Amino acid sequence: MREYLLTLFTAAAVTYLLTGPVRKFAIAAGAMPPIRDRDVHREPTPRLGGIAMFGGLCAGLLMAAHLTNIGDVFSQSNEPRALLSGAGLIWLLGVLDDKWGVDALIKLGVQMIAAGVMVLQGLTILWLPVPGFGAVALTPVQSTLLTVALVVITINAVNFVDGLDGLAAGMVCIASVAFFMYAYRLWYGYGIEAAAPATLFSAVLIGMCLGFLPHNIHPARIFMGDSGSMLIGLVFASAAISITGQVDPDALKSSAGSTREAVHFMVPVYMPLLLPLTMIAVPAADLVLAVVRRTWRGQSPFAADRGHLHHRLLEIGHSHSRAVLIMYFWSALFAFGAVAFSVNDSSLGIVLAIVALSAVGLVVLLLPRFKPAAPDWAESVVPPRYRRRRRRLAAGAAAAEREMRSPERPALHGSTAIGARDRLSDRRAGRGSDRRSGGGSDRHPVAETRR
Repeated sequence: MREYLLTLFTAAAVTYLLTGPVRKFAIAAGAMPPIRDRDVHREPTPRLGGIAMFGGLCAGLLMAAHLTNIGDVFSQSNEPRALLSGAGLIWLLGVLDDKWGVDALIKLGVQMIAAGVMVLQGLTILWLPVPGFGAVALTPVQSTLLTVALVVITINAVNFVDGLDGLAAGMVCIASVAFFMYAYRLWYGYGIEAAAPATLFSAVLIGMCLGFLPHNIHPARIFMGDSGSMLIGLVFASAAISITGQVDPDALKSSAGSTREAVHFMVPVYMPLLLPLTMIAVPAADLVLAVVRRTWRGQSPFAADRGHLHHRLLEIGHSHSRAVLIMYFWSALFAFGAVAFSVNDSSLGIVLAIVALSAVGLVVLLLPRFKPAAPDWAESVVPPRYRRRRRRLAAGAAAAEREMRSPERPALHGSTAIGARDRLSDRRAGRGSDRRSGGGSDRHPVAETRR
């Protein structure tokens, strides 16, 4: 565990320290696109945060390669090199997209190529654990197609959810913590050496997200951009592929008792292939809803809009920070719920706890819909948004603002705090016409003074 923590802290420290210089570089390079209609932030913010995250990935893997225990992963498996190859390709694509923009179909093609590169180097799904049947071996074509599909879906799921400050990094970090707990339990609890690469990938991914979050929480000073969101999506998919398609359920016989029980034990791991990832079920659901919504309207599935889950949370009245925390809550509920079921899937307490937490999450989710007014004697206890006095003041301020902006009154200029200059010009023009009608000079008095 100490070596994994050292790897995690190395990735976090390098990512954190690189983000500041990367921000200055992004500003100098002009990687600050103008604000679009679907954006939530109000002023241009630099991107290219994925450069710092890729540096954290390389530093974490380099540190792990020189450690005693987890360093054996690099000599016994080619998966770390496969991950680095695919990550480098997808990161380069993201950098180009953040700076100049890349067509959606080209991005999809490069994502598939990056997944194919990892497959060629051994990071692929070899079999599927099926309840009641055991391990089902896949043909090379089936293995390649399933691996590429999982990588592409996970990358785009994380990319789609990256719409609020700190949202994507925080959600992936939560899912990675849960995944690390499961992979570490397989590796050290059951002695499954094939789970070691997934444990390493999860630890490095946690460090990348933790190092970037201080710069990305609201208000964000830098965005990870596609170079970061696609990168962490690929790393997380690699961990899922490694532990799903490489760990043989027969290796759990001695601990679980039988092949059927061993396969049943691995349900929380291979379920991500169907959702595609249980531990990032919220981004996956957002991806599915976005594709259905856009195709229903006759648009491209890659066309941007403001219909994502985080946009809907803002529309119903949640603040930016509260919307992010709500998404964190649901991600943690899905991720750690899956881990809890992997430990004891027959516990009624786990089911009741998940149901209770889901009810709490729904209540918090719908709070902006219900605004009960507290009595006067309780206004000092309840939150400010439920105080009648505050509501009356807010209503009065809104009415005054509407009156100031009404067509009968001229709009105010923030810099000079005076009304429109049309009436002043008309008044001066009127004076000039009076003088002209009385035989006075045609020149304006102000012009005479300036002369």
